[in-house]
Amino acid sequence: MKTLFARFVKDESGATAIEYGLIAAGISVAIIAVVQGLGTNLKNTFSSVSTALK
Repeated sequence: MKTLFARFVKDESGATAIEYGLIAAGISVAIIAVVQGLGTNLKNTFSSVSTALK
C-alpha cells in the first residue's frame, strides 16, 4: 500500500491534463472578450451607416 501511494504522489500525468484544461479555459475567455468587443464595434458601425443612408 505504501508503494502504491508513493507511485500516486509521483505521477504527474493528471496535473498536466489539468494545466492544459486551464490554458484552454483562459484562451476561451480571451476569445470571448475579443469577440464581444468586436461585436459592439460592428453594431455601432452598422448603426451609423444605416443612419447615414436614411
